[in-house]
Amino acid sequence: MPADVSMDKIVSLCKRRGFVFPSSEIYGGLASCWDYGPMGVELKRNVRDAWWKAVVHERADVVGLDTSIMMHPRVWEASGHVDGFADPMVDCKSCRLRWRADELEKQLCPSCGGALTEPRMFNLMFKTFMGAVEEEASTVYLRPETAQGIFVNFENVITTSRKKLPFGIAQIGKSFRNEITTGNFIFRTREFEQLELEYFVKPGTDEKWFDYWVPERLDWYVRLGIKRENLRLREHDKSELAHYARACSDIDYLFPMGWSELEGIANRGDFDLTQHAKASGKEFLYFDAEANEKYVPYVIEPSAGVDRSVLAFLIDAYEEEDVEGEKRTVLHLHPALAPIKVAVLPLSRNERLTPLAKSVYRQLCSGFVTDYDDSQSIGRRYRRQDEIGTPFCVTIDFESLEDKQVTIRDRDTLAQIRVPIEELVAILEAKLRGEAFDASSLWATREK
Repeated sequence: MPADVSMDKIVSLCKRRGFVFPSSEIYGGLASCWDYGPMGVELKRNVRDAWWKAVVHERADVVGLDTSIMMHPRVWEASGHVDGFADPMVDCKSCRLRWRADELEKQLCPSCGGALTEPRMFNLMFKTFMGAVEEEASTVYLRPETAQGIFVNFENVITTSRKKLPFGIAQIGKSFRNEITTGNFIFRTREFEQLELEYFVKPGTDEKWFDYWVPERLDWYVRLGIKRENLRLREHDKSELAHYARACSDIDYLFPMGWSELEGIANRGDFDLTQHAKASGKEFLYFDAEANEKYVPYVIEPSAGVDRSVLAFLIDAYEEEDVEGEKRTVLHLHPALAPIKVAVLPLSRNERLTPLAKSVYRQLCSGFVTDYDDSQSIGRRYRRQDEIGTPFCVTIDFESLEDKQVTIRDRDTLAQIRVPIEELVAILEAKLRGEAFDASSLWATREK
């Protein structure tokens, strides 16, 4: 796993710096439910935006969709979720805790060592009622995945977007699964957010496109800063495959609790469109004008979790290092993911510095997510920004009043440069894009 990173350290950092809080904490919390704080909501949004940019905005063959959380119950009957979306559950006869039978190495309770009941299947969908009367006829479900909303809108999207195969439909949204066992912080929760793409292809080309999307999705994590050695590809053998899948590979990450799934890429064949065609009486046929034929497309599905991705990015970015005998905790987050891009730090609260510092802040905040902090010593403020992953700090000192220059401090190298205020925006834009900036004559010092 990433060196010296425990889940306890990540949980502590998240609470201390406003990334993630226990939900309903003043009432003792609610198991497996979490709230994203001021830093966490920015990080989570940046992960979503980075995925959408890579999967939708930078491609001509993918469009977006945002479907309802509650759908007609027949959707889930057709997809097989009502009858088959279940896990084997056992109860401890002593402590009454419940466990997934397929995750237990021994037939004893992991908590107290007590005897377990015989396994029974437990449906993972959350059930509720629509309308004023709670009866079977008004039963609806909170969606356990976002994919089905894409499949039932296939014809609508084809008609309105005028896309030709191969093409994809992407969606980001909440899903709900009444998991038997949860845990490992935000890794497995009952309410979570998915990054899901359904990529529709001509039958016979599905293996080619499956082989394309597996490395494409792996590279996305690497481009955003996750170390390649902390990722692996794991191909499912035939006994593991879901009933609808022709092939599946997981992108695993080396979490503190060991290798666990970060994203799955599946070849779903034509199962979903065929099932909904049978259940609804509608045809889900694509007319291929070039081949002059109709067919039901096959689907390649890369499916990731926003929350798991957030956790992996936090773990991989976390580092503790010694700087001049003092421990520094830093998040080396990719600039695209960092909650705050730039922090403006006047050297002190001196009334002479404040007007210029506020002016620099106003200049930057229209183009960057910017923080203004003038509380405590400059060293403590640097450390706070390090812990939330801010790539650059801009310091205004008394010399700035005379020469109209400020100091940019780099989070990762601790190098500092003195730059004219009028060039500050252009320099920061270049640095945040990762472009080399020829400022060799300006890089003056490294933080002591």
